[in-house]
Amino acid sequence: MARKYLKEKGESDYDYRQDILFFKTAERDYARSIELNNLVLDVDKEGFIVGIQIFEASGFLDLSKDALLSVKHWHFEATVNEGKIEIRLVFNVVVRNKTIEKNPIIMQSISEPLPDSKLVCEA
Repeated sequence: MARKYLKEKGESDYDYRQDILFFKTAERDYARSIELNNLVLDVDKEGFIVGIQIFEASGFLDLSKDALLSVKHWHFEATVNEGKIEIRLVFNVVVRNKTIEKNPIIMQSISEPLPDSKLVCEA
């Protein structure tokens, strides 16, 4: 079966108090969530990963909570292939008047059945 592909506009938010960084598609609603370590992945009814929440984001990304308030120019790609997910985040933050690019890659096997797919989401 061919991999499903979707490209969407997105939005992001950072909860300073709870230290949760959130990226999601603007137009697609999630139907369920998958919890992985300090991440929660939101999945829509078609099986696309349409959002990612990063808990304890400042420690996970090695950035201050203040820097996470200034997330700019971001995108994420979520690929599911044969029971493995790969999340690629790329975003910029401002630290001491200097723009820094972060690009973590998260790879994880999952036990939940998801169709092979790729979502590209950007703001």
